[in-house]
Amino acid sequence: MVRYIMVGLDGSSESRAAAEWAVREAKLRELPLRLVHVWEPVPEPMAQAPLLGTETLKHWSERIPRGAAEGLRARHPGVDVAAVQLAGVPADVLVDVARDAELVVLGSRGLSGIAGFMVGSVGQSVIARTEVPVVVVRSGEQAADEHAMDPAGIPSAATRFRPVLLGLDTRSPDDTVIAFAFEEAARRDTSLRVLHAWTPPPYNIYGLSDHVSFYDELARENATALTEALRPWRDKYPAVEVIEASRAGSAADQIVSSSRYASLVVVGRRTRRSRFGVHIGPVAHAVLHHALAPVAVVAHG
Repeated sequence: MVRYIMVGLDGSSESRAAAEWAVREAKLRELPLRLVHVWEPVPEPMAQAPLLGTETLKHWSERIPRGAAEGLRARHPGVDVAAVQLAGVPADVLVDVARDAELVVLGSRGLSGIAGFMVGSVGQSVIARTEVPVVVVRSGEQAADEHAMDPAGIPSAATRFRPVLLGLDTRSPDDTVIAFAFEEAARRDTSLRVLHAWTPPPYNIYGLSDHVSFYDELARENATALTEALRPWRDKYPAVEVIEASRAGSAADQIVSSSRYASLVVVGRRTRRSRFGVHIGPVAHAVLHHALAPVAVVAHG
């Protein structure tokens, strides 16, 4: 079966930005792109209305994926772009279709006046329920935003890609997440910045001199752990420049702060379930809502 990149498309500006990002990713991966528009049938009383009937709404909604596909084909003639419209509950349908995808791409509204995303209930449900990597792209995202500044100080698609940023927990580094980040950096011919955050000890349980010594030792241990976790991956991807950063503090805060210099942010999400259902995880949730670059959430065991 031929794998593909899937985009959830609803006609909004954020889903159009997601489709534009996805078609560029499809070109990098040499994969076809499938646009999926989910049509949710209206309640029976509304379906009887002459101007809001089921067939009328379906007809108008069919124009969304068809028009988007035509535009993408015209702008990216080398990419195989297909569009499909399906009926049902959007989150359920997207999760089901995603089973055969290599990557799922969703859009997110930018928060007005605030750096970050607004990930809706459908997006959060898809991220939490699918085991396929999901990339969230903010409305207004441009191809140039992923690239370094040109000599005039303006982001340009003609310059090198900005680094891929990976948030890594060295206590439980997962091969799936790390491999995804290295592959994305290799495809973009750019560097991979790996950020590990660790929790410093509370000041009040040590004398000053003891605390400074213990803090320095923890810093060295965490830096060493990061280096060791990445050693086999450096050997596997010798062409990818790896920049390591091990810092004390909040993982989410540090990833969000560093995201302004990244072309793509990669974080992991555990697939385990709790009695309260499925969850994205606190770090991934915070990064999704506040990062300044597209965010890839990679599920792992």
